[in-house]
Amino acid sequence: MRSFDPSNNTERENYKLLTGSIIPRPIAFVTSVAEDGTVNGAPFSYFNVVSSNPPMLSVSTQRKNGVMKDTARNSRDKKAFVVHIVDRQNVDKINITSASLLANVSEIEKADLSLVKSEIISVPGIKEAKVRFECTLEHSLELGENDSIGTDLLIGKIVRFHIDEEIYESGRINQQTLDAVSRLAGSNYAKIGDVFSLERPK
Repeated sequence: MRSFDPSNNTERENYKLLTGSIIPRPIAFVTSVAEDGTVNGAPFSYFNVVSSNPPMLSVSTQRKNGVMKDTARNSRDKKAFVVHIVDRQNVDKINITSASLLANVSEIEKADLSLVKSEIISVPGIKEAKVRFECTLEHSLELGENDSIGTDLLIGKIVRFHIDEEIYESGRINQQTLDAVSRLAGSNYAKIGDVFSLERPK
């Protein structure tokens, strides 16, 4: 087995080891609103559940040359954002939103996605997702080392769940009809493949 000291690696080398090993990763498509009213949207695979009581999730956005991503800045300023689960039906359009655009250009329009008003927060979501979470910003953490901030970690508290009737069954989500996709390394994605069960020991 090979062993690596991350402090001797470049950022890209560490990135490749992480994204190639920590798989599959769920993908959050996050909408946020800029100061000028532009609705921005971007996908993030540094994303997961934090807590169910209260329901909270995390989205980690990586800075480029120290510059905060629109999603992090907007979410911090508005104290709200919407997270959507990426599935096989919307992944092609969501992929279009990953292009680097100016802050006043909406990725939503570029990808021909449809906005839908939120019930609790001012930030809209998109209709093309089977699952969306309206979130208020619980915490925003700046992470880095040597006085250099490289990451903004957003912790969102879910204030409203929106679940498509097609995937909702007696309080549970049907994973097959959700058809969520996950991120692997490079330009690779995956669907849910073979499923097996293990009972937890009592």
